[in-house]
Amino acid sequence: MLQFEELELALTNLEPELKDLAESLGLESMREEIAKLDEKASQPGFWDDAGASHKVLQRSASLKNKIAAYERLKSLYEDTLALIELGNEEGDLSLLPEAQEETEKFKKELESQRLSTLLTGEYDAKNAILTFHAGAGGTEAQDWAEMLYRMYCRWGERHGYQVKTLDLLEGEEAGLKSASVLVEGENAYGFLKSEAGVHRLVRISPFDASGRRHTSFASLEVMPEIDDDIDVEISPDDIKMDVYRASGAGGQKVNKTSSAVRLTHIPTGIVVACQVERSQYQNRDVAMKMLKSKLLEIKERENLERIEDIKGEQKEIAWGSQIRSYVFMPYTLAKDHRTGYENGNINAVMDGDIDGFINAYLKTQNLNSLKQQEN
Repeated sequence: MLQFEELELALTNLEPELKDLAESLGLESMREEIAKLDEKASQPGFWDDAGASHKVLQRSASLKNKIAAYERLKSLYEDTLALIELGNEEGDLSLLPEAQEETEKFKKELESQRLSTLLTGEYDAKNAILTFHAGAGGTEAQDWAEMLYRMYCRWGERHGYQVKTLDLLEGEEAGLKSASVLVEGENAYGFLKSEAGVHRLVRISPFDASGRRHTSFASLEVMPEIDDDIDVEISPDDIKMDVYRASGAGGQKVNKTSSAVRLTHIPTGIVVACQVERSQYQNRDVAMKMLKSKLLEIKERENLERIEDIKGEQKEIAWGSQIRSYVFMPYTLAKDHRTGYENGNINAVMDGDIDGFINAYLKTQNLNSLKQQEN
């Protein structure tokens, strides 16, 4: 039948891309590395150095997950093709919707895995630390910051990442003034680094009794969580530490003593905070890691030779041109101003469906990189 034949053609045309993906991932070299890592893990004395053994197991698990993801994609292709062929042979149009749905699912997953091969930056594979700040505008902006916070937490959960809130400062009436979350998982920073910038909201404010339309802003900073073995020198004299009582989300899990820690990097004015750990020392360790990650991200982005060359924080918090607008009224549309990518299903976007924006950005960056190489 024509419908099944067209669908089969569309699917089989993607088979070369599936094979190319296997080569791009380097599946055979992955399997060889896994064998070597497993052999190392079986050696006597492997657990004598807990830090080193953890890295070996983490690397092995990461490689195995990549191979498993590809194998699932390959199985999805074969199963979908079999379903299409069955529907065509039987002339059963009742199978067409399922076949179309599975074909679209395969296309999206193929694109996602293909884009992951572009994440070759030094820190792309690492965890990501997201920091949200409400812009000027009081309750309306603070509510918007909380909406973004929820959106990215939902995105992380959709992709199987572990999402942990490190710090949260609630607004006076609603929303939040600022928050920091840790997104743990393979390529978290590589995917989320595109989301850094100012996000703009246009809607009828629920906090305005007159029902007027409001425009609000919130900013998102994204930095990689650095490992302890990455050396970032910070003079103790350059750090001011404040302790305060933890508040906000967490309930009974948050220690109500003055265990929360706020660190200020005096030369740049950068401020980080953590309140979710049990003790002041644990919160300080997490905050220190956040500070190092932030300084390193700025250093890399601004192509500076030393941490000491960072001039100040004013560049980080300036309300420049927004990267994306989210419009709820008079129409519904989320639009990225860098790539032109749009999604009219604003409710899905706010529920974490932002892969289209991330993928469009990665594609654009890859094309720009190829053009630079050609020139």
